[in-house]
Amino acid sequence: MLEERLASVRHRIHQACQAAGRDPAHVNLLAVSKLQPAQAVRQAQEAGQQAFGENYVQEALDKMAALADLRGATEWHLIGPLQSNKTRAVAEAFDWVHSVDRLKIAQRLSDQRPAQLPPLNVCLQVNISGEASKSGLPPEEVAQVATAVAVLPRLRLRGLMSIPEPAQGLHALQAPHRALRLLLQDLNQRGLALDTLSMGMSDDLEAAVAEGSTMVRVGTAIFGARPTHAA
Repeated sequence: MLEERLASVRHRIHQACQAAGRDPAHVNLLAVSKLQPAQAVRQAQEAGQQAFGENYVQEALDKMAALADLRGATEWHLIGPLQSNKTRAVAEAFDWVHSVDRLKIAQRLSDQRPAQLPPLNVCLQVNISGEASKSGLPPEEVAQVATAVAVLPRLRLRGLMSIPEPAQGLHALQAPHRALRLLLQDLNQRGLALDTLSMGMSDDLEAAVAEGSTMVRVGTAIFGARPTHAA
């Protein structure tokens, strides 16, 4: 049952916070609903889940349309790569974008965010493990880009996001999350008031919470195995 899986994930977060001496209220759960049918999102929302993460823009827009009656009670987060030709649709429809990996994308989102909507919440995606196959800013470029993004008028820079390479053992899992936390601390010491570390998924949730994650992104552990295509 989806409700039971959702409750189980929330229990894991609570236990991880207890182990780390943190308040569970400071760790938000983002339910990753990519390739899941709209009905599954509706079921999760009815079970108390508010924030949903999507990887593919058109799939997300279709899902938003199917769930238009829930719009006031849901947050939509883009967590997948964003191409320049999709920024207008994202700026008009989403509440958060976690995957800003270059200044050009941020500028387009700011220019295209409708004036009647609140500023778009954004995170900079950092390639914290230096993987050639992963999107994201190199750590050494984060401060320069963050300073530029922070002053864009229709955006609110909230923090950093990462997808570290797989690792074995708690210490190895924690290391990249610690590096991202230190990057965020550095940005705040530079005068940026950032509050979000989007890090941790099903396999490394505990390690991410131990290192200060404020938003964990969990999909399969909530929704079960992904279908081969969206319904």
